Amino acid sequence: MTGAADKLAERIRGRFGEAVRACKVALGEVTVEIAPERLVEVCTALRDEPELRFEQLMDLCGVDYLAYGDTDWETTEASATGFSRGRGREPEEGPRWKGPRFAVVYHLLSVTHNRRLRLRVFAPDDEFPVVPTVTGVWPSANWYEREAFDLFGIVFEGHPDLRRILTDYGFVGHPFRKDFPLSGHVEVRYDPERGRVVYEPVSIEPRVNTPRVIRRDPHCARTGDAAGEEA
Repeated sequence: MTGAADKLAERIRGRFGEAVRACKVALGEVTVEIAPERLVEVCTALRDEPELRFEQLMDLCGVDYLAYGDTDWETTEASATGFSRGRGREPEEGPRWKGPRFAVVYHLLSVTHNRRLRLRVFAPDDEFPVVPTVTGVWPSANWYEREAFDLFGIVFEGHPDLRRILTDYGFVGHPFRKDFPLSGHVEVRYDPERGRVVYEPVSIEPRVNTPRVIRRDPHCARTGDAAGEEA
């Protein structure tokens, strides 16, 4: 599997040249970063060329890299892998992520060749993220792109009907953005005096749901730790 993935990565690098900003193989999977201005061209070739033939778009999603690699708490004791969200870091290291904030990820399937491919494209502008639509390449992208627009605020230029698809009418903001409050901006209740549903500012305090404790559990111990030593 890994050999096939390496061959696919080499073929894509050779075929698309400068349109490929990054291409890596990990765990037998190929991930390719594409320049946004070349996205539609590359996707069309991936679909149509006989040696590629990625006929199906299986999934499309938005990603917000705001504070990517950062944590809700700092420690030198927690594991950097597994279930722990703690990760030791020196303060002078600064933010971990230096690139654009928003990206769109595409998962493709070639039925002809029985293989998969992951594409990623970054929106150049963090304040107003825009990438081209691929609905003209894979019509199934229509609702996927509407979902990414609704939840992340990513605009898909050329989309035939870019509207919210999951949130309520009049919803303010994009709930999957990392800076969107967990409690939201408004709460909804039925007002018997008015005889209708009303929207009001949230009445609960913002909070962080990440536990700020180090579990002394042998099942969570790091490699090299004595199992049960501090349980």
